[in-house]
Amino acid sequence: MSSLTLRVYYEDTDAGGVVYYANYLKYIERGRTEHLRELGFELAIIAEEIGLVFVVKSVKADYLLPAFLDDTIEVQTSIELVNHASLIFAQKITNIEKNTVLFEAEVKVVSVLKNNLKPCAFPQEIMEKLNGRK
Repeated sequence: MSSLTLRVYYEDTDAGGVVYYANYLKYIERGRTEHLRELGFELAIIAEEIGLVFVVKSVKADYLLPAFLDDTIEVQTSIELVNHASLIFAQKITNIEKNTVLFEAEVKVVSVLKNNLKPCAFPQEIMEKLNGRK
């Protein structure tokens, strides 16, 4: 599991100072990107050199409690399942100061070819890294 700490800025909130619901999806996108980076995957390099990109196929999201302006939040990310052409991430956003869970999501990401966006299996070297993750 990896974690990413973020501050809630004014731009993230609505007029009442509450984080706009779509921003949780942005936060977990950052969490997935950083988690893959920690595993040794640079998404821009994979796209350029291998011609492979990851796209979100589905999101199951539960909004449990709101985050507010100036809160410090943590995005926790882990890979729950690796298939030949997809990953399922489990993600959670917590309020660090209050130690409360604000949001939970399960995200399925599919590997596709950059040039035509057709699904494709992960290359062997990527599968080995994903299956050997700690």
